[in-house]
Amino acid sequence: MLSLARVWATAIVVTAWLVALSVWDLRTHRLPNALTLPPAAVILVTAALLGHGGAALAGALTLAGAYLVVHLVSPTGLGAGDVKLALGVGALTGAFGTGAWALAAVGAPVLTVVGALAVRRTAVPHGPGMCAATALAVIAAG
Repeated sequence: MLSLARVWATAIVVTAWLVALSVWDLRTHRLPNALTLPPAAVILVTAALLGHGGAALAGALTLAGAYLVVHLVSPTGLGAGDVKLALGVGALTGAFGTGAWALAAVGAPVLTVVGALAVRRTAVPHGPGMCAATALAVIAAG
């Protein structure tokens, strides 16, 4: 059983990670490997230690696989950084269950479109939508 202090500490670290990714992507339109791949590994290991490894791995591979297909079809529409980020957010939401995973998977493109409409631009980074949808899905599942 996790202590309340550990739950809060984890929530703070995950929130900081999602915010850092969003800010970076908004400023540069890139998601660096250092902010996507190591956290994905940490999430997968942590989920496995907590007994949710299979669900986290399935979430990571399914979301990253779907994003990879979109990236291969339209590389300018969805970047490789988004595919790598999908590993981490897919693992995180997968660990919280299929409902959380589905909410984040559907919510990310919706939030990106809403963001594009709000700023009246057609090219906006997708990372912030992924991060926001992930946070909302985890909150809803918790």
